[in-house]
Amino acid sequence: MQLVVARIGRAHGIKGEVTVEVRTDEPELRLAPGAVLATEPATAGPLTIETGRVHSGRLLLRFEGVKDRTAAEALRNILLIADVDPAELPEDPEEFYDHQLMDLDVVLADGTEIGRITEITHLPSQDLFIVERPDGSEVMIPFVEEIVTEIDLEEQRAVITPPPGLIDESEAVVASAREEDEDSGVKDSGAEGSGSKGEDA
Repeated sequence: MQLVVARIGRAHGIKGEVTVEVRTDEPELRLAPGAVLATEPATAGPLTIETGRVHSGRLLLRFEGVKDRTAAEALRNILLIADVDPAELPEDPEEFYDHQLMDLDVVLADGTEIGRITEITHLPSQDLFIVERPDGSEVMIPFVEEIVTEIDLEEQRAVITPPPGLIDESEAVVASAREEDEDSGVKDSGAEGSGSKGEDA
């Protein structure tokens, strides 16, 4: 199985290094020196990683045969693709590869069907499940522990406990309702907007 593990960014310096947008939880394995990666478009590869280092929080790679800034800049926006055994699992049991999560049924704790995961978007702060509803509409669900409470690969389902308004906008707390609470002497605890970031899966 082929998985996208990075996207090449800007050239860095004059010796052929490039920045990369990492799209794998195991860059030390997938993007190690000596790794041979396919590319999208395919005509740009395969590329063999010669060196890798972290600079100012960004991963920098140099590929064999890419010796100057001009050659490095020509690789910009190319996707790097690794061959992964479909049976291979991450070392951390709390982590999952994208292909394990795709097409999982998304349900509430009581079994109510929400939809099916059709895409996983990796953002700097968290990952998002793009879930297709039975009616064809889509909803975005943050992949954080507070919302996604269980991933059951045997049953092929993800169990969620969404906050009000995430699935059904009509359930969202509107400002007028909060104002009425304040008028009646009910104080807002301030917890509504709080939350913690989940680890990328």
